[in-house]
Amino acid sequence: MNLIKISWANIKDKKLNSFLSVLLLTLGIGMISLLLLLNKQLDEQFRRNIKGIDMVVGAKGSPLQLILSSIYQIDAPTGNVPLSEVNKLKMNPFVKTVIPLSMGDNYQGYRIVGTTPTYVKHFEAAVGTGKLFEKPLEVTLGSKVAGATGLKVGDTFASAHGLDGEGDEHGDSKYLVVGVFESSGSVIDQLILTDLSSVWAIHDHADAPAHDAEEGEHDHEETMPQPQEREVTSALIQFRNPMGLLALPRQVNANTPMQAALPSIEINRLFSLLGVGIDTLRALAFVIILIAGASVFISLYNSLKERKYEMALMLSMGATRTRLFGMLLLEGLILALLGYVAGVLLSHLGLWLFSQAAEQDFHYSFSSMALLPEELLLLAGALAIGVLAAALPSLGVYRLSISRTLAQD
Repeated sequence: MNLIKISWANIKDKKLNSFLSVLLLTLGIGMISLLLLLNKQLDEQFRRNIKGIDMVVGAKGSPLQLILSSIYQIDAPTGNVPLSEVNKLKMNPFVKTVIPLSMGDNYQGYRIVGTTPTYVKHFEAAVGTGKLFEKPLEVTLGSKVAGATGLKVGDTFASAHGLDGEGDEHGDSKYLVVGVFESSGSVIDQLILTDLSSVWAIHDHADAPAHDAEEGEHDHEETMPQPQEREVTSALIQFRNPMGLLALPRQVNANTPMQAALPSIEINRLFSLLGVGIDTLRALAFVIILIAGASVFISLYNSLKERKYEMALMLSMGATRTRLFGMLLLEGLILALLGYVAGVLLSHLGLWLFSQAAEQDFHYSFSSMALLPEELLLLAGALAIGVLAAALPSLGVYRLSISRTLAQD
């Protein structure tokens, strides 16, 4: 007597009940698995890009907005600050590194960031083709930018104002692509990097007033733009020692027109806010799994009542009660296994869809689709629920009276 074949035949015989049990298990396991995958992917992305950045300074506003726009490039900047104020931080004994950033333009939705070679060194990015930007209006592309736009070394392009790809084009001045970074898994993959002077040159040219060709020399001199103090969007700061964390943010917020934001605090706060929703979804998923377990229990309980004569007949032909108990237990295990496999497939499909949306909106992608160790623990939990839900009604086999059952039918 092949128990697997018999168990599978019994499952197919109760198509509706079996489908409902598997569906509930699929939804519960799929939700938990997706939460595990998203938590791991988001944590990796956030922790990787935040590494080595102790503080961000920029215009006063939302600290979280400053962090998201300056480190992760997924929000609008809070404004600009004088470069002179940023440069003062370089002389602070608590400061080890200052990396200025200047933003405001894009190309096909990919942000153009003016910075220094220190920014590239910080994220340990390597140039795969060509070279790193050196002169004004030279750019080095992130690997995603090169792949999505088709730009290559030697090409030129005009930037557009703003960060969403819908601004007016700066057609009078064009950038020259001099290099492409290798994929590093960091935020640099989705950026176009150039020198700070390039961003200033583009905007100085765009802001310069037009002059009529017939105006006199005197009038022309009177309308010449006056030199302006250079500004940057923000700066990434690395402390020289832990004392910087205690003293410097307060100094910046109290004595300068800038604000200081601490990435570790703001990101932990963000994850704390997200955690409320995640915990709620996780609790809902566990409730669904428990309902699925109850569904398996009810299904097998009703099955045992309906198949009393069949069971009694099998016992009279030499089958043992333990063997029949194992057959019913196997049905619960098969249902649990089907629910687990379907749930994990559903969660990985959900992660892929989420990745596509994140790629389109923020140019972030989640590449790892491998099973997590926690998902293997989830398999053990699913099988345990299947066994428990099947074992309780299956115990009725040991109370089944062969003679009474055969006589009643």
